[in-house]
This record gives sequence, C-alpha cells and structure tokens, in this order.
Amino acid sequence: MPSSRLPWSSPKNAFTLLLEEKQRAGARLIDLTLSNPTKAGIEYPGAEILAALTDPRALVYEPDPRGTMEAREAVAAACGVAPGAVMMTSSTSEAYSLLFKMLCDPGDAVLVPHPSYPLFDHLAALEGVRVEPYELRIETGWDACIPSGAEAKAVVAVSPNNPTGSFFSPADVAAAARFGVPLIVDEVFADYPFETAPPPARARRDVDVFTLGGLSKAAGLPQMKLAWILATGPCAAGALDRLAAVADAYLSVSAPVMRAAPKLLALAPRIRAAIAARTQANLAMLRKSAGNRLLPPQGGWYAVVEAPGERTDEAWAIEFLREDGVMVHPGYFFNFPREAFLVLSLLAPEPEFAEGVQRMMRRLGPA
Repeated sequence: MPSSRLPWSSPKNAFTLLLEEKQRAGARLIDLTLSNPTKAGIEYPGAEILAALTDPRALVYEPDPRGTMEAREAVAAACGVAPGAVMMTSSTSEAYSLLFKMLCDPGDAVLVPHPSYPLFDHLAALEGVRVEPYELRIETGWDACIPSGAEAKAVVAVSPNNPTGSFFSPADVAAAARFGVPLIVDEVFADYPFETAPPPARARRDVDVFTLGGLSKAAGLPQMKLAWILATGPCAAGALDRLAAVADAYLSVSAPVMRAAPKLLALAPRIRAAIAARTQANLAMLRKSAGNRLLPPQGGWYAVVEAPGERTDEAWAIEFLREDGVMVHPGYFFNFPREAFLVLSLLAPEPEFAEGVQRMMRRLGPA
C-alpha cells in the first residue's frame, strides 16, 4: 500500500480536462504558461554546449558528496563565495529535499510564502515535513508577513518570487531572522532583474542562509540537471558536513555535467542575455496592453495580471482557453489570497505573446 505522504490519486480539474479536449481536437493554442526556455525559440550556442560535455574525465567515477572541486570553484566564482561554501545537487528540488532531511524531524514545520511556487507542499510532504504559510501582502508590494510565534525549523523564501516577481528584501530577511532558524532562499531567478535587486540574504553574516541556484535558470539549461546550495552564516561549516552525510547516501549528481560546469557557466551570460531580452520585450508589451491590471514584477520570468473579481481566476482561465485559445495559469495554482489573478510566463516568442495578451485584454477590458 502507498504511504500517506501525498494524495496519490487526484482528479483532473476543469482546466486540465478542457486543455486535453482542445489538444485532441488539434486546436491552435497560444501558450502563455511556457516555462521551458529550450522550447521557447531562444538561440543557444549549441555546438559549444555539446563540446563542454565531451571531457574524457567523465569516464572515471570519482564520487564526492559535495560535488567535484572544479564545479564548486566555478559556482563560487559566479556567485561570489568561497568554494568551501558550495555543495552541488542535481536540482533545486533535490536541494530542498536534502535541506529538509538535514534540518527537520518528521512532523516538523517549515514556513513557506503564499503566493509562490506550488511544489513546496509536495517536496515537504515527501520528507514528512509540514508547511506553514506566511503571506506576501499584495497591498504593500509583496512584503513578507511572517507570523509571530510560529514554530518552524526554517523559513523558505524565493527571490525573485515565482510568480509575483518580488524580491525578498533586507526588511524581510530581518523579519525572518528574528525566528532564529535558518533561511532557505531560492535565488534561481536572481539573474533576471527588471529593476535594481537588493543585497542577497547571504550578505547577512550573522544569519544562517542556504541559497539555492542552478543551471536551469542561470544558464537556461534545465536538462543539464545541476544545481547548488551556498551555505553561509555562523553554522555553515557544520551544516555542510551534515548535508554531505545525507548526500553521500545518494550521490545523485552526474559526473559529466559537473565536469562541464565551468564551461557551461562561462557560456551562461550569453544565454541569459537572450532570455532576458525576450522577457524584457514581452514585459514592455504587457505593460502597455494591461495597464493597471499588471502587478509589476521586479524580476524573474513571470507576470501577474489581475482580472475582475466577478468570477474566479479558474473561470477566467477556462474562458480564455475555451473562447480565445489562450493558456494562462489561474492564480489559485500559486495560493493567491483572493480572486482573481492570472499568471503569465514571459518566455513565449514575442509575436505569439503579443497575440495572446491582446486576446486576453479584449476580454478583460480596462482596469
């Protein structure tokens, strides 16, 4: 019998059923949920990426639970930390898994933001860990409202947040630090600011911070499956020792991609520039079209549009799909506090993005 960690059988919602019906019928759809840069028409230096994967040292198995030294040195140089502060993982999801294993006993809680990335509940549940939400307040520009008296083993933040595009500010860091527990700060979108970014949480040397990043966003290469944890703060050395003990039971990171990491990170600025040009152009178009309906992001790959609250965000998403052939995420996927919010990816090719947004705005009308 399966464990009770997840609801292993979940009925399909109305949006998914309609999407499957449209796909079976061969309908042309404009996908404003596209989050895979390798399928977004972004130009990649393909030959150089493939050449980076041909290092003959990948033929030799030399396991290290922290990752190869050259990979850690490359990440350290890119992130401005010492190589000893870096631990490699196969993904940020695995990084969360290792951290939850290391920090929490079964039944313990971690604080996670709402609205935000909808995978936290699953990642925590798979480790036997509870999530307790704290609110990112829309009325005050998404500042973190961390409840006093909450008991948790860690505070999780995403900066810039997915999907609000808001940074975890120094004031937010200070509020979280008052709990006296480590901060887990997911900075996968940190290389894509739309305005000046605040200092990262790890700038606070008096607070234990685990910063997450990876090639998925930093180089637009999700298929390479390489990410990292940067451990900083007074207890960082001991924490890395414990994380290494957990990782040693799995040794999941691929040797070829770690050997390729220095070259892939050297290519990353070129790839990021192409992605940033796309997201900035689409955001500029969205600002003009959506006006006050747009909740302006500070960074990342996503944008939030507010729809009239006369119906739910799911109802709006279904109507766009059924009547206009436009796919958007309803806000409840991300635990928005009220109706009605729609989440758009800024990665779609520009002509397709513009057409989809124009169809949306014709139906939504002015704010």
